[in-house]
Amino acid sequence: MKVKLIGKNLEDIKPLLEPYGLLLTDDAPELIICHGGDGTLLGAEREFPGIPKFPIRDQRTAPRCEKHSYGEQLASFVAGKLKLARLPKIAGEVGGRQVRGINDVFLHNRDRVSALRYRVRIDGELYANEIVGDGVGLATVHGSTAYYRSITHSIFRVGIGLAFSNSTEEISHLVLDAASRVEIEVVRGPGLLVADNSGPIEVSDGAKVLFFQTGEYARVYALEEFMCAKCRALRHPNKLPFKGYF
Repeated sequence: MKVKLIGKNLEDIKPLLEPYGLLLTDDAPELIICHGGDGTLLGAEREFPGIPKFPIRDQRTAPRCEKHSYGEQLASFVAGKLKLARLPKIAGEVGGRQVRGINDVFLHNRDRVSALRYRVRIDGELYANEIVGDGVGLATVHGSTAYYRSITHSIFRVGIGLAFSNSTEEISHLVLDAASRVEIEVVRGPGLLVADNSGPIEVSDGAKVLFFQTGEYARVYALEEFMCAKCRALRHPNKLPFKGYF
């Protein structure tokens, strides 16, 4: 199989690939091996959409348990034992420009000393006439274990999640049907629209930002092996175990 290897500390894993029949190439790779952390996977999907990804954590920053050593993961892959997940993508769109992510899309306040004021419509119905806060974002199930969780202290297993960051009013975070479309009208900005670890697009007063699930998917192998409970305990020995993708 022809693969492209991206990430950091590539010298640690590069010599191990060929013995497993994984041949490095820059010409029409069939697989992208992402050696690093969460950001490496997110960036790889943005740069090489449509090609399956195989994320492997960098052992220098994330120690591995014996079950998930480099050799064990590569052997499991070539033996066809690793599951292939399909992760839905979501988008944020404003003024004909769009950002896409597999974790989340967020509209943040551009000026850190000034809050963003915005109103929210869900499937054309007014949900909140005006919210004041640092921002608002939409997350996938996969992304619910990342930034969404840090804001809401919760995760979800179906649909898409709408989170309000540091709002001055009491406003409920929502888990919506995957087909829902959320419109954010900026009452007072400016704002910045981002997706995952990319962007931003500047958003001016009066602009309307649309959040929605796109119908496209990222294909990713071995999410359950990306950091299992034992691997996580090795990296964070003083933290309680958490079952999630990231």
